[in-house]
Amino acid sequence: MSGNGNGNAINEVSVDCPAKTNLTLHVGAPRSEWGGRHELDTIYCAVGVYDTVTASRKKPGAGFSLNLDGAYLGDLASSGSDMRRNHAVLALFAMAEASSHEPDVALNIEKRIPVGAGMAGGSADAAATILALNTLWNLDWPIERLQQVAATLGADMPFCLTGGYARGTGFGEQIEQLSKHSNDVRELTKQGFAGRLLVGAYQAELRTPEVYAMFDQIGAGAGDNNHLQQAAISLHPRSGQAIDEALLAGAKQAFISGSGPSVIAFVPTDDAARAVQSAWQQSRCVDRIIASKAPAHPIVHIIA
Repeated sequence: MSGNGNGNAINEVSVDCPAKTNLTLHVGAPRSEWGGRHELDTIYCAVGVYDTVTASRKKPGAGFSLNLDGAYLGDLASSGSDMRRNHAVLALFAMAEASSHEPDVALNIEKRIPVGAGMAGGSADAAATILALNTLWNLDWPIERLQQVAATLGADMPFCLTGGYARGTGFGEQIEQLSKHSNDVRELTKQGFAGRLLVGAYQAELRTPEVYAMFDQIGAGAGDNNHLQQAAISLHPRSGQAIDEALLAGAKQAFISGSGPSVIAFVPTDDAARAVQSAWQQSRCVDRIIASKAPAHPIVHIIA
């Protein structure tokens, strides 16, 4: 893509990037060659709760800037947080190095994905930045090349570039996209892992390393498709209550999202959605409820 339709360079691009959840998350042994990260076999699913990253050109030599907006910024709002450690900024520098561009870009992030919630909000921001720069800088790189850059930044990021459904192996970074017409996706849909869902979100955050450390101590719960679920619930018991309440109220599937503490409840009907929402509100087992759908995909907008 070489312009915005009037022959001029593209100056501003925004990307809506969805959150992710793990429909299954099977955790293997930690591997020293991966810096102690565990071997994973997971089915990713993108959920239609979006962060929006806007990337704008700045004057040559101006450097980068970052602005964060949103009602639920969590620890990201801390004055002590290091801007250069933000996932979007790390993605900006990785793309600049890979493409030999200067990182003279203003990034604005509108946060809607809960922070520290097991829904890959930071990874979504990084993926959105990579997709935005691919257009802003007229790179036109194929998704496979963008995924190579993303894989250097984190396990969830290559998936967040595409959304939909995918299988992740390695430490989660090796992505096999699942076609919506595949037998795998047909089976997932049959099991209820598609369509309307509710997210039970929390003010509390869970740190992924803390959840893995607990998993290393106590292992997976019997029958849990998410091997981290028992560890997350032991650290944040309200999540376990939210799962129980959702299933009793008619959810087709209810589980911890990734490393938690967010809970995903797939609801097959309007009545089930209302019943789960009512149960969660009455029991106060979640702090807020986000209605959404799955699967979802990133959306790129050229602004100027």
